[in-house]
Amino acid sequence: MSFLDTLTFIPDWPVLVQFAIATFILSITPGPDMTLFVGRALSEGRAAGFACLAGASSGIVIHTTMVAIGLSALIIASPSAFWVLKVVGAGYLVFLAVQALRKGSAFSPEKGSGKKHTMFQNWATGLGINLLNPKIILFNMTFLPQFVSAHDPHAPGKLFFLGLSFIPLSLPVVVPMILAADKFAGLLKKNPTVTRWVDYIFAGVFSVFALKILLAEGK
Repeated sequence: MSFLDTLTFIPDWPVLVQFAIATFILSITPGPDMTLFVGRALSEGRAAGFACLAGASSGIVIHTTMVAIGLSALIIASPSAFWVLKVVGAGYLVFLAVQALRKGSAFSPEKGSGKKHTMFQNWATGLGINLLNPKIILFNMTFLPQFVSAHDPHAPGKLFFLGLSFIPLSLPVVVPMILAADKFAGLLKKNPTVTRWVDYIFAGVFSVFALKILLAEGK
């Protein structure tokens, strides 16, 4: 048995690649978190943007822990109920795809108000934006299960691993956005076509994942 074989909490490579692709698409899609990061970087400097990013990342750790524990308990208690959650999750992913096509992504970075926040305040703002967003909990509860099997004895560890890996996987996308906040914001504002293509990609990727889980469970 190799060392890698002992790391039972790490999913197979195909699953990791699929999750990385989905994380990339989600990371480049404008939302409340991105608006905060770029907005603070524009109004108060890059350090403020990174402090907000650190706060949001702390929120992801908390969300992942709560969701993974809940899903793990559900797997142990009833694999059938976990399967139902996956099917409901597929429906939710389709809903997100339709919403992206119908309404698109909103991006309105805040204007400089002259008032500077401390690094702790920026961190707390990022944490609050993340924790107080009910969609994040719902998304994690329906998204993470797509990448594990209810019959996998190592599913709890894999849920934790995938949830936490969202942070390092998203950094190569988010960090450049903060470093070049002015150019990034200008690109989206002056070229709405770019944002629209992001919406199409977002809708396509999550529609594929929804179809994948429905076909897999139907076999």
